[in-house]
Amino acid sequence: MVALEFLIENKNTVCFTLLVALVLSLYLLVYLFSHTPRPPYPEELKYTAIDENGLKITRALPNLGEHQDDEDEEIFLSVIIPSYNETGRILLMLTDAINFLKAKYGSKWEIVIVDDGSTDNTTEYCLKICKETFKLDYRQFRIIKFSQNRGKGGAVRQGFLHIRGKYGLFADADGASKFSDVEKLIETIKTFETSGIDVKTIKPAVVIGSRAHMVNTEAVIKRSMIRNCLMYGFHTLVFIFGIRSIKDTQCGFKLFNKPAILNIFPYLHTEGWIFDVEILILAIRKRIQIKEIPISWHEVDGSKMALAIDSIKMAKDLVVIRMAYLLGIYRDDKKS
Repeated sequence: MVALEFLIENKNTVCFTLLVALVLSLYLLVYLFSHTPRPPYPEELKYTAIDENGLKITRALPNLGEHQDDEDEEIFLSVIIPSYNETGRILLMLTDAINFLKAKYGSKWEIVIVDDGSTDNTTEYCLKICKETFKLDYRQFRIIKFSQNRGKGGAVRQGFLHIRGKYGLFADADGASKFSDVEKLIETIKTFETSGIDVKTIKPAVVIGSRAHMVNTEAVIKRSMIRNCLMYGFHTLVFIFGIRSIKDTQCGFKLFNKPAILNIFPYLHTEGWIFDVEILILAIRKRIQIKEIPISWHEVDGSKMALAIDSIKMAKDLVVIRMAYLLGIYRDDKKS
């Protein structure tokens, strides 16, 4: 009876104490599930390539934003291709990309393959086709090899932190997207930029390829019912947790100008499949302009994603990302 009277008399204090306990418990829970990118091993700060004489070389990676020589300043577009056990699919993608890049941009481009700890000799396979099929050297074709798997987000992040181009695109190794659609993305991103030559005068901008226009086409309808249910469920979660202006967050075909890269990738925490969403959350938080552009896309077999397990992980990580920013566990002004 005394305890009940105490609760009634001090209900405001009790409610405040319970609220504080709830917030602290939530903070601790989110903190425990939050992510910190794995620091690269020393060997992951180097790239492997073929030199002018056809020999394999290993050199230090350039750092994004640092002074670059005249040769590097000529790079217009850098293409990041995250790869994990892709010897069976990457040749078609590279053929499509390189044919377009040569025809459109001459030699002012580079491809950076980030081998995410593959066990099928992806690195050696890519070096071989670079030398024998495409006749390219280190100026346009480089490979970063991870000693240990980090996840697609970790591979994309590491690649972007060491590119040389004015623009950076990440594209999936499966070739599901038509590479020439990058031209539409570049035309769009240029409309967001000011006219100065100095990169500091250019507004950060992101243009993303979108498959949203294909929702009712055969490419999606022919998917399994489970896959489509998971897709719609994930889109609903993304909408609930705050990205409502973008219809397709997960398409592996996204273009960034250098100011956007400098404002996003050093601050990225997530290394798993959900990294696309954090990229867009960071862009929105920093008021970076984002535009969605319809692209051509088709389903390709051989996905490395374990549908059920990875979908659950993505849903969990989505909640963690949003709550971590709200609670101040993740910061967009402190490099990860």
